[in-house]
Amino acid sequence: MDYLESWIEKLRQTDALILVEGKKDMAALAELGITHVMQVKGRPLYQVVEAVAAGHKECILLVDLDKEGRKLFAYFTKTLSERGIRINNEFRLFLFRTTELRQIEGLAKYVRIHMEPKRRLT
Repeated sequence: MDYLESWIEKLRQTDALILVEGKKDMAALAELGITHVMQVKGRPLYQVVEAVAAGHKECILLVDLDKEGRKLFAYFTKTLSERGIRINNEFRLFLFRTTELRQIEGLAKYVRIHMEPKRRLT
């Protein structure tokens, strides 16, 4: 699981703003020490776009693989790109290609289950 640990460390260190769907997604990332996150649920999408465009050059979209997540991904990719914001999809692709996760809110639990046994052995 070194690849997952490396992935999480890269997310902690990036300067890019991370967009997630809801509170549980934010909580899961916060549990992993990732704090530069913005929740989109409950906010008008245009306000999220304005907030991102006002202070960021790059954005990471960590939205789920369900229907709603795919809609949000398409919307933010299009609208933020039009405003000159670089969309970093590397983390989302990595997560969904290398783990069984399909929802960001399960990330912290997944890490606990898969990484903690390794730490106890070393």
